[in-house]
Amino acid sequence: MPQRSVPGPPVGPLERGLAVLRALARAPGGRMAASELVKATGLARSPVDRIATTLVRLGYVRAEDRELALAPPLLELGAAYLRCGAVPEELDRLAARLAGELDESVSVAVPDREAVRFVVQHTRRRALSVSFRVGDVLPADRCAPGPLFAADWPPAHYAARHSRGPEDFPALPPPHGPGLSDAALRGLAAESAARGWSLDDQLIEPGLVALAVPVHDAGGRTVCAVSVVSHTSRYSADGLRAHALGQARRTAAHMAEALAAGSSPSAAPVPVPDATPDAKRDLGPEYLQSLARGLAVLAALGGASGGLTLSALAQATGLPRATARRCLHTLVQLGYAAVDDGLFTPLPQVFDLGYPLLSGLRLGEIAQPHLAGLVRQVHDSASLAVLDGPDIRYVSRVAARRIMSVSITTGTRFPAHATSMGRVLLAGLPPAQRARWLAAAELRPLTGRTLTDPEALGRVLDDVARDGYALVDQELEEGLRSVAVPVRGHDGAVVAAVNVSLHAGRTSADETRATVLPALRATAGRIAADAAAVARAGLS
Repeated sequence: MPQRSVPGPPVGPLERGLAVLRALARAPGGRMAASELVKATGLARSPVDRIATTLVRLGYVRAEDRELALAPPLLELGAAYLRCGAVPEELDRLAARLAGELDESVSVAVPDREAVRFVVQHTRRRALSVSFRVGDVLPADRCAPGPLFAADWPPAHYAARHSRGPEDFPALPPPHGPGLSDAALRGLAAESAARGWSLDDQLIEPGLVALAVPVHDAGGRTVCAVSVVSHTSRYSADGLRAHALGQARRTAAHMAEALAAGSSPSAAPVPVPDATPDAKRDLGPEYLQSLARGLAVLAALGGASGGLTLSALAQATGLPRATARRCLHTLVQLGYAAVDDGLFTPLPQVFDLGYPLLSGLRLGEIAQPHLAGLVRQVHDSASLAVLDGPDIRYVSRVAARRIMSVSITTGTRFPAHATSMGRVLLAGLPPAQRARWLAAAELRPLTGRTLTDPEALGRVLDDVARDGYALVDQELEEGLRSVAVPVRGHDGAVVAAVNVSLHAGRTSADETRATVLPALRATAGRIAADAAAVARAGLS
């Protein structure tokens, strides 16, 4: 069995840094002032400031409006658990197929000590739908998979569950109320194990019902559970069991086969180079090198299926063996990693480091802090938009403080042909799709400058595709000039556009290209990088 404690003194900065990340992850919106972090963690202000400086340098945290906020690159720590092979992609595919077959939401959960952690989620979109996210954690006595896991619990888990409060389960809806007694949970666990399934009949929330079946390893141990979730407006608990049990069991059998096929460890860990020397030189004593190295070790644990040896981790991170060993001992002691037969693996507790919050960010939310930074730099309003039929639709915007400003809010639509973001988005379409758009578009004039000839617009779009930006001068509204660049996905396709809009009387078009365009391109790159981090996170 994996060990969760090993001898050796902990790395203090790593322990305290993880405490800061946990506190931020529990805060509303994943953000908190440094003074609030002092209260939440019990640390003095000086170490909190040094930890914050280090986390900001690593990109895991951002300083925004006198607060510290979790940032998408932090997702790589939670993703380490998924990449390690504990949840192979085949489980995600099988869960998605089951959701389609049953037309119900399907989850995969794993035991996380005395709790239940969701690691795959496929939700059917309805007026009443499940809001759980990958990484969310629930008490074992309040969800369908819990009794299946509790059947294998040692006595210590029953004792430990009473020390956990509502703050440990942010996904648990209020009112929390008392859970099952130990005797009741033991009885339910034994019954569930004997029959091979478990029901949640509105334990977690009125109206929610769920059926879970176990997925076993070769030794018969329950390693995860597949859960089908519905609402009493569709099924009673017994009705859901009658509807879903057979297919859920077949899916669980296929999942067991997938786990067995993916159980052999990989010998090729992904390198995670130690980038701390430059940061230590630049920031001096404010940069906690041991914290940065410990987090690098945690990220590297996801670099190979089945776990890594100490030597492989040291090689992957470029750290001395002694340094890697101390980091690993700290991670094991704190419950973020386990060691079994010399192989170190991440544990589900890594999801507590902001994973549920960050992995659910939408593109507009990802862009917002970057747009705010751009506005501070260029002192004009910035926006992000997507193509929506003949129009662009704003999904994020930060307005500059000026006497004269453009009144635009999220959700605002403008004709694509007369806007800089629209032209960037149209230029990013495949040629055949762009031609169809031009043939069907109503290119009506909005000012005396609006380009309304389809052939001329097509030539302009060719130039935009070649140059990588669009500048539109008073075609949407007199006096309004804007410049836009694309935001690209991981495959290079244009997924959105970001722009800066400004008054035409303040700067010329050439000045706009010279002063605004470089900052705009850099911002688009940062938005794309964060969007890619969110896209890579998890399997769902």
